[in-house]
Amino acid sequence: MNYNRKEYSEDELIQLYRAILKPRMIEERMLVLLRQGKVTKWFSGIGQEAISVGAAMALEQDEYILPLHRNLGVFTSRGVELDRLFAQFQGKTLGFTKGRDRSFHFGTNEHHIVGMISHLGPQLAVADGIALADLLENKEKVTLVFSGDGGASEGDFHEALNVAAVWGLPVIFMIENNGYGLSTPSNEQFKFKHFIDKGPAYGIDSLQIDGNNILEVYDTVRQAAASIRKNPRPMLIEAITFRMRGHEEASGTKYVPKELFEKWAKKDPVENFERYLLDELVLTQKAMESIKEELKAEIEEGLQTAFAEPMPEADREQELADMYKPFHQEVVSPAAEGKTERRFVDAISDALSQSMERYPELVLMGQDIAEYGGVFKVTEGFVDKFGKDRVRNTPLCESAILGIGLGLSVRGQKSMVEMQFADFVSAGFSQIVNNLAKSHYRWGQNADVVVRMPTGAGTAAGPFHSQSNEAWFFHTPGLKVVYPSSPYDAKGLLNAAIEDPNPVMYFEHKLLYRSISQEIPDDYYTVEIGKAKTVAEGTDLTIITYGMGVHWAKQLQQELSDASIEILDLRTLLPWDKEAVRAAVEKTGRVIILHEDTMTGGIGGEIAAWISEHCFELLDAPVARVASLDTAVPFAPPLEQEFLPRQRLRQKAEAMLNY
Repeated sequence: MNYNRKEYSEDELIQLYRAILKPRMIEERMLVLLRQGKVTKWFSGIGQEAISVGAAMALEQDEYILPLHRNLGVFTSRGVELDRLFAQFQGKTLGFTKGRDRSFHFGTNEHHIVGMISHLGPQLAVADGIALADLLENKEKVTLVFSGDGGASEGDFHEALNVAAVWGLPVIFMIENNGYGLSTPSNEQFKFKHFIDKGPAYGIDSLQIDGNNILEVYDTVRQAAASIRKNPRPMLIEAITFRMRGHEEASGTKYVPKELFEKWAKKDPVENFERYLLDELVLTQKAMESIKEELKAEIEEGLQTAFAEPMPEADREQELADMYKPFHQEVVSPAAEGKTERRFVDAISDALSQSMERYPELVLMGQDIAEYGGVFKVTEGFVDKFGKDRVRNTPLCESAILGIGLGLSVRGQKSMVEMQFADFVSAGFSQIVNNLAKSHYRWGQNADVVVRMPTGAGTAAGPFHSQSNEAWFFHTPGLKVVYPSSPYDAKGLLNAAIEDPNPVMYFEHKLLYRSISQEIPDDYYTVEIGKAKTVAEGTDLTIITYGMGVHWAKQLQQELSDASIEILDLRTLLPWDKEAVRAAVEKTGRVIILHEDTMTGGIGGEIAAWISEHCFELLDAPVARVASLDTAVPFAPPLEQEFLPRQRLRQKAEAMLNY
């Protein structure tokens, strides 16, 4: 193997040797423990250590790295305590996830590492977000994120590279090309020959290196990082290497031709570098043995500490509490009495503008939200007021933009991501339910992201611009779901959502944008998240609803003027106000749960079940649900009106009143 030491001193070379030897020795020990049943799973990076170690050693200690399965060398090079690392592998509380996740599925801001999730690809956009924060703060920093050749087939890879290129983000995309995605060889993953062929198509500088040559990796990343710090831009580095063991130990390697192992065994990155240093008299046999003994002792000490740690004890209250970053909302009242008649859409715009003033770290992102002002004109004029750094047009890359929101959170910033239509959130679903929602529970990193969701039918927009998809997120612990029905609540709840450090899905019904108005405070104020509101008092029948359902219920109340109807607006769907629901049930004994979403799997089913379980003795009739038909949202107005529950609401209410 060709090593070019350039100007590097003997001390630097020995430091690199210690750094590459450490993960190899840990891995060899882990394989023994795996056979002994003391570790349950292992993803081996043997043969690929030069990439992890060389890249990590080349960066500054406070520059973030986002590793994958085979990047143990990143953690060891960053000085992660071995007892905690080994405890993490065993699911012990001493680890970084309190036993809630395994292997490298964790992050540590102390060491500037953000670990992976099993869905390969989403971490690439998180790196974009960290880099964006550095760019906005004028910090000369670079972020490095790993991808395998198999994972690069994911759409997240394209989205992350595309946004990084368009926005000029200081990110190094390190592609470890080891020839296989689990058992699938590269020729069944992609048709191009090299990943560096992709760079020019994105407008990204690309380099290819020998991933088994630690000096080449170290020097290349070091120079690339220095260049990017001065001239922020993304760069793609393809490291050619080989995986000497299975994807994970249980999968084996029978699918790999024997001659490939023989070829790459000769290119072992640890053995070759060790031999080179001995030949160059940089390292003596005695010094080498001393280093190995020292590392062995450090590893054994870490293992003994980790083994001595007990397994975590389940604490139900703690488990539930840790899904969210602790936050006690103190409701903010307007500072002055001034009020103005505002439409629903104006109230949302007011909230965004005042929150931008209140939180200089807040960044708005979405398709066409800058000069154009968004398709609903919510952010019209914002560029002139706040600048394009903070009001950012995005490519059509929903997943990447949501991931960037998490990356900004890692760096202590807030973000609002606008889905042009709530329907389009499906393109970024994994980022929300797997990354944003679970991040705090897994390793204590909150996702300070609000996702605005223009939602609902009634505008003859058809199946892909009319869905009510709040139930998708109602089922996901770690998220908060807000759905206002009035201009007052729209402003107050959006301000509250932005204030809250947890991820909030904020639904706003498109039909309400310009159809309703209300006098609301001119000043900044908030409404309590998780608190329902009694819209109308009644004694005969309770309608529990939210969003457009509130207005249908109010219309019904006028039509059935002889009946006394209680209307409870949930306002927040997750967490929902159980005390208010119980009180409303107790007042009338008859309950209809109304929502625009389809019946099956809708939020009404959960609330109805809770009422039946906890308020059965208060009921004078079975709990009823009224919802849209279990079909896609149709386009033609007559079909859409039949789809929506408004007509069926009156029939159900009359039946309940006569029960």
